[in-house]
Amino acid sequence: MRDQIAAFLSQPAVLIGWLGVSFACVGVLLWDFRRANPEIGRLMKVVWALTVLYSGPVGLLVYWMTGRKQIARDTIWRRGWRSTAHCYSGCGMGEIVGLVLAVGILALGTVPTALVTFAFAFTFGILLTLGPLMHDGVPFGEAMQDSLVSETASIVMMEVVAIGVDLWLAGGAGLGDVLFWTAMMTSLTLGLFAAWPVNVALVRFGVKEGMHDPREMAKA
Repeated sequence: MRDQIAAFLSQPAVLIGWLGVSFACVGVLLWDFRRANPEIGRLMKVVWALTVLYSGPVGLLVYWMTGRKQIARDTIWRRGWRSTAHCYSGCGMGEIVGLVLAVGILALGTVPTALVTFAFAFTFGILLTLGPLMHDGVPFGEAMQDSLVSETASIVMMEVVAIGVDLWLAGGAGLGDVLFWTAMMTSLTLGLFAAWPVNVALVRFGVKEGMHDPREMAKA
């Protein structure tokens, strides 16, 4: 099964098609920000843009169903998706940087690649929560503790799945191989899905608040 999936993902047409669809989805997102949801905060606009860039139509669907002020009502399931997207935007960036560094520059083996990639993903994910807290005046120590408590479980689940799938599909691929990039996009999206129930649980048990209801942001 792995060989069949890898063979499909190794086709240049798959990469070109996915990139075309993803950029088109980002265009739709930006159009919606401008025409229908200008009230969405700057940080969440960046979060949604990265989510859609990583996962194309999947990311756009998550935004459309959970991140717009036009949703009929908010639910814990929608809050969970918004929280997951927030985590995903930072972790995804860290994972891409980590993989490019570990594989393309340092040419590390499988285990070091996994460790370096996880370290970058974890750091970027935490920083995306830490930065806004400190911007709001929370002291560094308290902000770091809050970030670690609220994000660690989500990041670990997301990256165990994403890195594991990526190495399983493209463990021997280099930066010049189509499979390196298509496997990365596939694994990132699977990590998004894997982290969602974790974020729902974290919100339900009060470990994290989840991102605000977009309808309330519009009213404000």
